[in-house]
Amino acid sequence: MTKEEASRNFWCLGSRGLIHTGLGDRMRDFQRPYARDARELGGWGVADADNIDLLEVVRNIQPTILIGTSARSGAFSEEIVKEMAAHVERPIILPLSNPTSRAEAVPADIIEWTEGRALVATGSPFKPVVYNGVTYEIAQANNALVFPGLGLGVIVSRASRVSDRMIAAAAEAVADLQGVVPRGKSLLPSVNHLRRVSGTVAVKVAQTAYAEGLSTIKLKNPVQDVYEAMWQPNYPTILLPEGDWRDYDEDKARERHEAKQKAASDRPVAEADAKPEAPAKAEAKASK
Repeated sequence: MTKEEASRNFWCLGSRGLIHTGLGDRMRDFQRPYARDARELGGWGVADADNIDLLEVVRNIQPTILIGTSARSGAFSEEIVKEMAAHVERPIILPLSNPTSRAEAVPADIIEWTEGRALVATGSPFKPVVYNGVTYEIAQANNALVFPGLGLGVIVSRASRVSDRMIAAAAEAVADLQGVVPRGKSLLPSVNHLRRVSGTVAVKVAQTAYAEGLSTIKLKNPVQDVYEAMWQPNYPTILLPEGDWRDYDEDKARERHEAKQKAASDRPVAEADAKPEAPAKAEAKASK
């Protein structure tokens, strides 16, 4: 698919509604590649051809995906979402604006309006939604799922540059981690599993760099190479003297260190019999 063919699959809206050639000089330069031919809109019967809103676009083209980057809270209204869901079995709705106060719609509403059929990912973190006895985990479409692994893959492969195909490979690696999920499960891996995600992305990126001839070295074992290149949170132990450094005795310092470690490991057991704080006090703390 060419770039031009791909752009034909998008119907983009700006501050003046649908971007189309009839807007002329009122379009910005970066909007022009996505402008629809005004002749496509002839039979739409819209009230104002210079400001075709999202509802009119959804009603006429019956899209399968809604992507929100407007930072306009409520842009995906109940009427718009229900109109879309009337023509699509599993509508994909992505209110990506953040913070949460600027999301085009909240997951709980989207799931209710589509009777649990929508596939939802957001730009901000949202709590799971319970609908008709099913718990829906809300995926957070966070670039942290891609960027660390992309950079690591470039470093490990010593790629001369980052290609479009390498970026696509990173996105595909994230998608492959989740695969086909049952209803209610998150569409994307959790950021809580970022280390595993980053390693998987890095391997795919490094392999793609080599396949495209952009890697300056040949990796014998990409998985092992990526693992060895990952930062490990392991810190050396510093043995300090009790007093002046001139009186430093490594053996005594090590003994003190080991004694402190043992005391720390024993502490939870020693404190297990401690009297718990009264519930009233705990609640008072939580409310402050």
